[in-house]
Amino acid sequence: MKLIELNDKEFKKFADKHEQITFHQTIEWANLKKHNGWKHYFVGLEENKKIKAGALLLAKQLPFIKKVMFYSPRGFLIDYNDKKLLTDFTNEIKKYVKEKKGIFIKIDPYVSYQERDNNGDIVKDGKNNISSHKNLIELGYKHFGFNTMQDTLQPRWMHVIETENRTIDEVNSDMDSKTRQILRKNERCGITTREITKDELHIFKDIMQKTSDRREFIDRPFSYYESMWDNLHDSGILKILIGEIDFNIYEKNTKEELDEHQKALDDRIYKHDNNLLKMNEKKYKSSNKQDEEAINRLKKDLDKIKEYKKQFGDKKVLGGILFLIYENEVLSLLGGTLDDVMQFKSAYTIHYAGVKYAVENNYKRYNFYGITGDFSTNNPLYGLYLFKKSFGGHVVELLGEYDLIINKFWYKTYKIAFSLYHKLKNIKK
Repeated sequence: MKLIELNDKEFKKFADKHEQITFHQTIEWANLKKHNGWKHYFVGLEENKKIKAGALLLAKQLPFIKKVMFYSPRGFLIDYNDKKLLTDFTNEIKKYVKEKKGIFIKIDPYVSYQERDNNGDIVKDGKNNISSHKNLIELGYKHFGFNTMQDTLQPRWMHVIETENRTIDEVNSDMDSKTRQILRKNERCGITTREITKDELHIFKDIMQKTSDRREFIDRPFSYYESMWDNLHDSGILKILIGEIDFNIYEKNTKEELDEHQKALDDRIYKHDNNLLKMNEKKYKSSNKQDEEAINRLKKDLDKIKEYKKQFGDKKVLGGILFLIYENEVLSLLGGTLDDVMQFKSAYTIHYAGVKYAVENNYKRYNFYGITGDFSTNNPLYGLYLFKKSFGGHVVELLGEYDLIINKFWYKTYKIAFSLYHKLKNIKK
């Protein structure tokens, strides 16, 4: 076996058939990272003119030591359980990277460690790839631990819904009843989703900026979203959906619901007072009370809708999500909600649109993406997990991050310099 460089078409032909393929191992992703200073290489392990394993390698010059770091996003496309294949690939890629003055290769394989359920518990007798981890360790890969928080380049913990060969009704049945209720309410409120055009990219940026201000994280510049769009949209990898509310539809549906309750109440009272309806008095009064409460609630809703229309007009953007879609899955990368309309819970409707898209196009799964592996109620990110869990599905725990060290001296020097750089950066802040 020997490691060879592949051109775009050769790599795509191999990669697209691999079970671990994600958008991270695409030509489009490589071109996107090029704008951030990364050089890329496509390599494959060849045997009898067949590619047995491959990888997208991103390379960046390290400014303070004039060496090169390599990163294979979401790891090599290889069977990590095949010790011989992994050994051959590791030996060959070490030589390849060394020739290019690389001091290490970072990987974060898109391979689950232990099968987990919706509660995050390990599934008894479930599938696992513990042998993959052992193979990597035995071959000298440095593991960064089985972390539970979001402190890796890519999330180690995710929440997904299996959607392949399933109907939307089957997926719905796994959701919490409260989630289904919120989705129905959002529909009655006139909340819909649509895909934006590039001219509307500023709308999504505004959503993310306001979300970052509220949640105290630093949002990316507008140029970041532009670059993602230019490199990923036309090939179908990137889609951005926004949620909108139509207050005219909200008002119409509310009036119709109010009329239904009023009619039911009037009809019941008429039949009761004219002895046309035999009903237990207690039940009669209880039914009347329920309708009266609904009528009062809906009248208040109509008053609110009038205020909303004065404030926002007939329609209002609520929030948005940026999706990355490739081969096996529909992945929700990032999104947010506008502060002044958070009460409408548009994230439920936008995520559900993503789930429906995955089901209707028979993708293997819908990926809510990052969560933490700490499922205790005092975890500050526990609410995020509960939200994603409410849609059904299950937790995915990946193997984690590894560094394959090529030059121990320069690797140690790099780690010291990198640590010092961040300390100085924090002092400056």
